[in-house]
Amino acid sequence: MKKGIALLLSVVVVVLVVYHVLIYYDNYFPHGRMRETPAVRPHEEPLLIMEAGIIPFSGGEVVYRQTPDAELRAPFTLATPANIELGKAGYFTYCAQCHGIHHDGKGTVGQSFKPLPTNLRTEAVQSQSEGTLFKHISYGVSDGRQPALATTIDVPTRWRIVAYVKSLGAP
Repeated sequence: MKKGIALLLSVVVVVLVVYHVLIYYDNYFPHGRMRETPAVRPHEEPLLIMEAGIIPFSGGEVVYRQTPDAELRAPFTLATPANIELGKAGYFTYCAQCHGIHHDGKGTVGQSFKPLPTNLRTEAVQSQSEGTLFKHISYGVSDGRQPALATTIDVPTRWRIVAYVKSLGAP
């Protein structure tokens, strides 16, 4: 019986010590407590009014998307060696995985597609306008084989890739 009382008493002491340690830790917690942070109550204050001109309604990507292919032109001269070299770097970054290092549609990733990606040196590709190639890179091809890359590649790089592809010429 004395052992039971001693065991019960030691359990009570341990529980009280743990309780006081937790209370101490809770009162002096270095990062604050959730109950002490200010509550967020929507609509207690008037909503902020967005200042004019923050959301664009014209220009940018919408111009490229709505302009007919034949009228779409690059904002700079494509045929310069510097632009072609930058386009080559863009091609090997974004396009070579599917179209291949020899531009023949036999890239590593492209081998899993049916039909294979387009050979970029064919007359069918080389005869397309710059605007058509830009739109194919930007918004994809209707049959779904070419993904839309407008959100992946910035506009100048897309134009430079077009310059590089056009510089390849037909075989």
